Amino acid sequence: MASALPLLLPKYHQVYLVLREQLAEGRYAGGVPAEMRLMEQFGVARVTVRKALERLATEGLIARAPGRGTVALQPRPPTSTAADRGGSTPGQGREGTRAQLSGLLENIVTMGLRTAVKVVSCEIVSATDAVAQQLAIEVGAPVQKAVRVRSTREGPLSHITTHVPAALARGFGRRELARKPILVLLEESGVRIGRATQSISARLADATVAPLLGVNVGSALLAVNRLIRDDQDRPVQWLQGLYRPDRYQYEMQLSRVGEVDAKLWLSTGLSAPFH
Repeated sequence: MASALPLLLPKYHQVYLVLREQLAEGRYAGGVPAEMRLMEQFGVARVTVRKALERLATEGLIARAPGRGTVALQPRPPTSTAADRGGSTPGQGREGTRAQLSGLLENIVTMGLRTAVKVVSCEIVSATDAVAQQLAIEVGAPVQKAVRVRSTREGPLSHITTHVPAALARGFGRRELARKPILVLLEESGVRIGRATQSISARLADATVAPLLGVNVGSALLAVNRLIRDDQDRPVQWLQGLYRPDRYQYEMQLSRVGEVDAKLWLSTGLSAPFH
């Protein structure tokens, strides 16, 4: 049974926001679910679903045609950043990047060892456009897609989806993912981790994620997108994580460097406390 939408925004707007995020991820490449399916998923009336779909159509994100249903239109590819292209940020060379990565990965592995994990699914699938772009592989190439939920004693903490090229994931599957952090498994498979790029934003819980994290559909979550590369700068893992903000926080220690008239704040340490 779908969780009720919180009464913070009009219901149609919450449905619109969740669908917009799913469209941006390329989730509905095969077609947007029918109105009846969306009504069941969000627990709302038909008029609410139609109003949300109309807004998406107005923004050019979907097209609705009699007999064809509702189809997703090709999203605009994301703009690459200097970090995505392997460049460095101002005042931070490659060695600085690796130093930051060391702290980041240590915290990630530590969290993996201090939390319980449930493997929701683990299978070999064909890479979608979005996955292929991130991992620099051909569309349709085999990748291991794993979905896990991490929990502390207080309850569910995060919903993690990872994609790894199938050739690199031959040495581990559902059983191993339930026992060890995926970065440890990659290194045990011979991968030498080099660097990572990460972005943190906000997302709304959809009808799939909400019950797994114990929140309402439409609740705000912290969204983490992380691309891990090996020491040859080849992408080896793309992670999409959704975290409950009441149980997870991301902290950075900053210090000022540079000349007096052009000082910059740079991170000197990373931590990811959870409770």
